[in-house]
Amino acid sequence: MIIAGLTPEPQHESSAVPPPMDVNTRLAFDRTRAAYDNTLMSWIRTATSLISFGFTIYKFFQIELDRVAQVKRLIGPREFALFMVGIGMLSMLMGTFEYWQNMRGLRARCPDLPRSRTGYIGLLISVLGVLALAVMILRQ
Repeated sequence: MIIAGLTPEPQHESSAVPPPMDVNTRLAFDRTRAAYDNTLMSWIRTATSLISFGFTIYKFFQIELDRVAQVKRLIGPREFALFMVGIGMLSMLMGTFEYWQNMRGLRARCPDLPRSRTGYIGLLISVLGVLALAVMILRQ
C-alpha cells in the first residue's frame, strides 16, 4: 500500500526472512536428512566390516605364523590385512566427506534442520580404524 506518494523500500535478500515452509516441504527435508543418515550408516557398516575383518585376519595369522615356518610371498596375510583396513579407512573417509557435503547443501536450503548424531558415529569408527591400522603397522 502506497501512502502519500511513498514507495515501499526494497528489501535486501540477506535481510529477508524466508517464508515458513509448508508441512509437505518440511517432511521432504526430514526424509532427505534421514536418507543421508541411512547412507552414512551404510558406509559405516561397510568400513567397520572391512576394518574388523582385516584386523581379525592379521591377528589370526600372527598367532598361526608363530607356530609354523614363514613362507615368502608377494602378498602375505599381514599385507592383505593392512590392505583391508586401509580400504575400510578410505571408505569411511569417502562416506563421511559425502555426508558432510550433502548435509551442508541441505542446511543451506533448510537451516533449522536438527543435527544428527550419525556423523559422530562415523568419527568414532574412523578413530577405531586409525587405531587398528597403527597397531598393525607398529607391531611386526
